[in-house]
Amino acid sequence: MPEHAETLEIHGHIIDSMLFTRILDQVLEARASYEIERFDVGRTPVDPSYARLLVAADDPARLEELIQSLMGLGMQRVRTGDATLVAAEMDGVLPDGFYSSTNLETEVRVGGAWRGVENPEMDCAIVVHDGRARTVPMSDVLKGEQVVVGSQGIRVRPRDRGRAGEVFEFMSSQVSSEKPQGLIVRKVAGVMRLTKARGEKILWVAGPAVVHTGAGPAVVRLIEAGYMDVLFAGNALATHDIEGALYGTSLGVNLLEGVGVEHGHEHHIRALNTLRRCGSIAKAVEQGVLTSGIMHACVQHGIDFVLGGSVRDDGPLPDTVTDVIEAQRQMRSLLPGVGYALMVASMLHSIATGNLLPASVPLVCVDINLSTVTKLADRGSTQATGVVTDTGLFLGALANELAPRVPSWTRPSPAAGAAWPADQGGVGVRSHLSHLGR
Repeated sequence: MPEHAETLEIHGHIIDSMLFTRILDQVLEARASYEIERFDVGRTPVDPSYARLLVAADDPARLEELIQSLMGLGMQRVRTGDATLVAAEMDGVLPDGFYSSTNLETEVRVGGAWRGVENPEMDCAIVVHDGRARTVPMSDVLKGEQVVVGSQGIRVRPRDRGRAGEVFEFMSSQVSSEKPQGLIVRKVAGVMRLTKARGEKILWVAGPAVVHTGAGPAVVRLIEAGYMDVLFAGNALATHDIEGALYGTSLGVNLLEGVGVEHGHEHHIRALNTLRRCGSIAKAVEQGVLTSGIMHACVQHGIDFVLGGSVRDDGPLPDTVTDVIEAQRQMRSLLPGVGYALMVASMLHSIATGNLLPASVPLVCVDINLSTVTKLADRGSTQATGVVTDTGLFLGALANELAPRVPSWTRPSPAAGAAWPADQGGVGVRSHLSHLGR
């Protein structure tokens, strides 16, 4: 038996979720050994199970590293003392051996008492001050702050994977591409209704394909119906949405007919110039320059939004945050109160947001690309459920479920020259099928 060993335990639904298998695999991958000291299996599908494991390794550093990774899966030491605290030596630099946090519910033992860690977030430090423990990103740690080092005095609660019957249990394969899309839409809509009924916020993460596929009007309907409270996006979503409002195109493609227009490739940069002259999206709405679209609806309905920039942005828009660390800070400031997240057609912003969210916030990622929806879970957002489908069709169906359209014979005629297309129910115009059902 190796010289260095530690006993850990875990409670919860660890069998159906294959969590215990992952734990054993992780021990073997670390070139360590294990002995199952106790294993109690829940008698029914809703009963939790319990496992106690002795893990051992020849190298104490490797054992400590393994323990920290197992705690990220929800295991905890059977016997532990207080957490070890070390002062940060300078701003933005953590002490050696700092505990790297997870997005799971976590507690820290300080002065013999367990204290809950505020705002659980992965890949951060845990700072203790005046009896409170909170996660802090590396860039925001200040010199002298007391940082938790090592895994002693840490307790992590695994995410409950019980069978509550919500959309996440329904789509138990985690990524759904061939399951009934109508049922999935109804499940997602039901969870969104419950989120609002609990008084919690719905967070959207959206990419420019929302506009390209003709789903902009469907999103506007959902905003007007109260099913968006916070929006995270990049410069591109807002730019192409505003291009659609001003010119009726997205990337130069006519949103009504799905064909390119002459000089259409210039429209996005001209839209950017117009907004930069106004000073901001809100000022463009106030001045009557921007009169429709997603960003117009966000301003009109008081939706908080963060546009995080990237190196490939044109313009950018005045509202785009080009300092990525500042964008992270703004995004974090809007997360309190969020009870549900819907991520649509945006790989980088979805992964970034998933990294910021606690595991207790369920999220659904919708994209036509399978790799986008699987990467969220691969990067640690184990609460993510993926729906592989056309973004435009999904959002149109979701809007019809949550914000049914007024019959056309009761609606006033659109103003002459209106740039935004009539609501197509989210049908993707680039499929050249936008004439169907109109």
